Amino acid sequence: MDAVALPTWADALVGAARAAGEDVAAGLEVARKYGTALPLPGGGATALRWRLLAEVAGQDLTAGRILEAHSDALAILAEFGEREPDGVWGVFAAEAPAVRLDARTDNERMLLHGTKPWCSLAGHLDHALVTAHVGHQRGLFAVDLHQSSVRVEPPFGWVARGLRNVPSGPVHFDATPARAIGGPGWYLARPGFAWGAIGVAACWYGGASALAAALRAACAKRGGELSALHVGTVEVLLHGAAASLLDASRQVDAGAATGAAGELLALRVRGTVAAAVERIIVQVGHALGPMPLAFDEEHARRVADLQLYVRQHHAERDLATLGRLVLDGGPT
Repeated sequence: MDAVALPTWADALVGAARAAGEDVAAGLEVARKYGTALPLPGGGATALRWRLLAEVAGQDLTAGRILEAHSDALAILAEFGEREPDGVWGVFAAEAPAVRLDARTDNERMLLHGTKPWCSLAGHLDHALVTAHVGHQRGLFAVDLHQSSVRVEPPFGWVARGLRNVPSGPVHFDATPARAIGGPGWYLARPGFAWGAIGVAACWYGGASALAAALRAACAKRGGELSALHVGTVEVLLHGAAASLLDASRQVDAGAATGAAGELLALRVRGTVAAAVERIIVQVGHALGPMPLAFDEEHARRVADLQLYVRQHHAERDLATLGRLVLDGGPT
């Protein structure tokens, strides 16, 4: 990704992300200030968008996680035809077997009823794009989270060591007014769904790149063939992940990543990057041993953050989905 030139204002963005660290309020301010500056995916500068996300995540994965979600919401709204909405946004699209969110029409108003799981930072955001059931389909709705009918569940039980200040808990909606964004099924069928999924992988790549930088610094002091082997192994993994992201950005900008082709591309790229990230975490751990995990706050937190963040990739389940698409004769 380093081959993509950065604009002059990127230094300010990266510096702000570094200063924000895991401070959520500061991370939200970074997202508010710079979210609209990121190029929209599919507009000819997708590689730059993903490099900027990677650069921020490389400074701190909390800041990267916040910016990625906000910028994804802005991209979805732009795909629908709306630009530069107010406030900081999130995207709540996860499902869980024990809860359900329904959208129903009442006197020409759309109201949300039920519970949405895995709503990251819901108590800190201004608005969210939320998926809800509309009959047998799912629709997407814009919601003002400051409404009295919205109840954010306190993050009881959030014990994560990674992304510890970004809890993802349930939100309850009690006849909450919402605005439909596209028709039923639009959220999943639009081309940007696959593009946004790859944007998350760019953040994983950014976190792994920071681990690789720490490895290079330590091994440069140590010297020796074993140190060189560790660095070389990680370099190959990073190169493969970066090449996958760059190739995907070109396909997105060329209009070749829509429909089934976009779904297949997203699964391939996310699988490639996730596999590289997981191996990099292990390789760096083997190379550096327990010392930085025990005594280096920044390093230990980055490892924990990245381990949790990359679990947004569904591992064997996503690989099985990819395999089915290929076996069913999907695009190659």
